Amino acid sequence: MKKVLLKKLAALFLLCAPFALSAQNYAFTSPEALSTSSTGARSANAGFAEEEFRRGVQAYYRGSFNDAILQFEKALSYLPSESIIMDWLGKAYYRSGLEGTALAQWKLASENGYGGLLLLNKIEIVRERRINDNNYDSPIKYTESGSYPGFTSDKSHMIFSQPVSVLPNSDGTMWVVAYGSNELLRMDINGFVFTRTNGPLTGFDRPMDIIRLENSNILISEFAGDRISLFDSKGHFIKSFGSKGCGTGNLVGPQYLACDENGNIYVSDFGNSRIDVFDKDGNGLFYFGGAGTEGFTGLKAPAGVAVIDSFVYAADSVSGAVYRFDTSGNYLGILCREKTFIHPEAMKSWGKYLILCDKNKIYSVDSETGSLFENVSTGNAPSRLTCAVPDVNGNLIASDFKTNEIYVMAKLSELVGGLFVQIEKVNADKFPEVKVEVKVENRHRQAVVGLKEQNFVITENKNAVNGYKFLGASYANDTADITLVIDRSPDSGQYAQAVETAVKEIAASMDKGGTLRIVTSGAVPVLEYEGSPKGALKFSTKALKNPYSNDSAIDMAIRLSANALINGEKKRAIVLIGTGGVSQRAFEKYGLSDLTAYLNNNSINLSYVLVSQNAVSKEISYICSHTEGKEYYVYRSQGLGVVVQDIINIAGGTYVLSFTSQQTTRFGEKYLPVEVEAYLMNRSGRDESGYFAPLQ
Repeated sequence: MKKVLLKKLAALFLLCAPFALSAQNYAFTSPEALSTSSTGARSANAGFAEEEFRRGVQAYYRGSFNDAILQFEKALSYLPSESIIMDWLGKAYYRSGLEGTALAQWKLASENGYGGLLLLNKIEIVRERRINDNNYDSPIKYTESGSYPGFTSDKSHMIFSQPVSVLPNSDGTMWVVAYGSNELLRMDINGFVFTRTNGPLTGFDRPMDIIRLENSNILISEFAGDRISLFDSKGHFIKSFGSKGCGTGNLVGPQYLACDENGNIYVSDFGNSRIDVFDKDGNGLFYFGGAGTEGFTGLKAPAGVAVIDSFVYAADSVSGAVYRFDTSGNYLGILCREKTFIHPEAMKSWGKYLILCDKNKIYSVDSETGSLFENVSTGNAPSRLTCAVPDVNGNLIASDFKTNEIYVMAKLSELVGGLFVQIEKVNADKFPEVKVEVKVENRHRQAVVGLKEQNFVITENKNAVNGYKFLGASYANDTADITLVIDRSPDSGQYAQAVETAVKEIAASMDKGGTLRIVTSGAVPVLEYEGSPKGALKFSTKALKNPYSNDSAIDMAIRLSANALINGEKKRAIVLIGTGGVSQRAFEKYGLSDLTAYLNNNSINLSYVLVSQNAVSKEISYICSHTEGKEYYVYRSQGLGVVVQDIINIAGGTYVLSFTSQQTTRFGEKYLPVEVEAYLMNRSGRDESGYFAPLQ
């Protein structure tokens, strides 16, 4: 009773003494919002708009974007020129996948003088994303974004010596093989070393290259040790294989490594002038690369080796050429003619390209045509680039043996445009304790992974906050919420057993938890199951309620599935199960671009499990490829257990931060501004938002 009485007295004070309140107590600043009647009270329209606006902000943070749009539209009907409402309406449209409509609202707000350069930058990035394809279809020019030196800034302490190879991880960290200091290091995105190992019991003997196997274990070649050492994913030594000699399974100066889809390991053997092949258990199989084939005089000094599809590529540091073989070691021809490169080093696969280091340059080599593109040049300074690989954040990580540095190479557009930061949710239920969820991406929609506490700054109304804490990041999650969408077309009905197999295998592989939903896509989508994955281990298509239909509305099924995932785990995905085809009305209500944007803007991936040996339709394939999803065949030799792991491995750029607010709430009716800025090397991004404390 006491709180209610106080609130009524406060409201009476506001009506009787409006002169005591400054404009900053209100969210709205347009002339019509600040205008007063002859009695001095704010206009009724402003009051009604403020209430609808508050409801819209709360609906937005609940993930109810359609409700938020309705509330913001109502607020605008009272104050048509209020820019902050236009901004929030644009946010709601953006999260709903209607990016064109969102851009229109943001443009109106910007033309009113709202948002400044921050809003203009958001408009530019979203517009650019809608036009450009973000897949790596052609090589791109990179420039240095930052570096990790091998010594401290005052040169008093050595961090590592002569880095020769790097291996990025899915959490934004990287393994660094240091040839000079005989060690393996794990570094975070800020250059902090938090793991070191000296290798086997006897220590490393000039470690050279590092690769990751399908089971997440890592392999390291030891040039002077004439062996290959196996470690688990955390850097703990397991065993070594290979020994000095000239026979099968022997090595003399092993350098660079590669692995094919069957788990076979390829090693460039410098001393024996050949490529050695081991099976996944470390047993020697055969070697190749010697003279004998007509037109091929043999490898002289094999360097980088890489595998793409069923072809093995080997660079030679003496001839400066790249040669092509099949996985059995048969010579197939020359990819890059002799003297193309001065002194090639490591060569790694990247899509259909080979990323090759050659002294002070990094090249992309088309594995089909041999055409070259220069990605990076370090200039005329003394340099010896030995390894370059793409990381989870879309950069190239390169090791420079001579300058004793690790370089981070970024696209020029990323350096100019900075990071794309979005405040996605603010939870003030326990005010003054506030939690903020922030999504950080680059300009091309790739999640920025690996940020830490020191990479963020939070302010409220431009003032520093108290009690700032970094609570976690989505990339570290090992559970996922998954919705299975079963196609109920007559064609899919012929593969009932295969559908049941797919559902049971995926459910069984969700052993770490998460919520499983099953939706059927008929003329109208139906939610058939929601709960623990264990409940679907005895799934049967006979229990499905939705009848078969020739007009399967796959767009509505995807939309329904996505709605339920928005407030779920940060790793979340939709997996379609069917024969790959779609009906003529499949995308009648929601278009491909809007559906894809809706999934991307809410961090939801879409994959497909084929129950027949047909091809996936181009429409579904488009959504899969643009949401980082994959396509699988139900009876693939590796099984479907990998589907869940692939979903968990997808990079997530959402971070949870908390702080203690110092602002007054006006009994929960005052709009409280909050700003978040993210930093990474010489790049940064910022977003401004706001929230309401609970009503009192």
